[in-house]
Amino acid sequence: MSTSAPAPALTTTRVLRSEWHKLWTVRSTWITLLTSAAFLLGVGILMGATYTSDGGDSDVDTVILTLYGSQLGAICLAVLGILVTAGEYSTGLIRASLTAVPRRTPVLWAKAAVFTATVFTVSFVTALVTFLTAQIFLSETDQAASLADDGVLAAIAGNAAGVTLLGLIALGLGATLRSVAGGIGAFIGGVMILPEVLGMLPYDAVDTAIRYFPTQAAGALGSADPMPNAAAPGAALLALCLWAAAAVIVPALLLKRRDV
Repeated sequence: MSTSAPAPALTTTRVLRSEWHKLWTVRSTWITLLTSAAFLLGVGILMGATYTSDGGDSDVDTVILTLYGSQLGAICLAVLGILVTAGEYSTGLIRASLTAVPRRTPVLWAKAAVFTATVFTVSFVTALVTFLTAQIFLSETDQAASLADDGVLAAIAGNAAGVTLLGLIALGLGATLRSVAGGIGAFIGGVMILPEVLGMLPYDAVDTAIRYFPTQAAGALGSADPMPNAAAPGAALLALCLWAAAAVIVPALLLKRRDV
């Protein structure tokens, strides 16, 4: 009498491996990552190639100048974050994922971990290449800089951390709303546009609070020199981490309470 082999034990490593495979076997991952990298590198080269020392950008931080395309790249990475979670609801794949992992929340934690590691690595490498490439054009200008200069490497890493955490917020929105369109709308409207609207209010307290909103905090991380009217890098990183944590914890709580 034959007996079937026992099912393999469900472990964190296996859940992570599953989410890794799911991330890299869909075209949207490659498209969004490559588009983000192309925006960052393309805009960086354009800024470097067209910069002149007698122009009006001499007071702009060198890292901000060369990585200006990260604002466009961050939108692509936010879309990827939303697709990682809400995309499974639109295709119905989430049912299979949660059937395989009945505790549910490990699926979300694994998605967040794989997304964070992937996006930070790609963003940091792309930012590094972009900065070095742009400096080929800026070497004879007042924006010439090197990785050895104070704050430059930290700002490049901060830029990568900023766009990664913004993408993680988008991932959480996608998991909460379970809709790709809803997640994109919430991210653009709530994360990108709302602070600009609130900034029009004539209150000092509002101006201070806005410094710690996600996009503003991410911007403060990508500057080699302290930015006026911006949060300190340490405070900005803490605020951005708290925003990202809240964005992921909310759907984790809902995941246990709602039906798939």
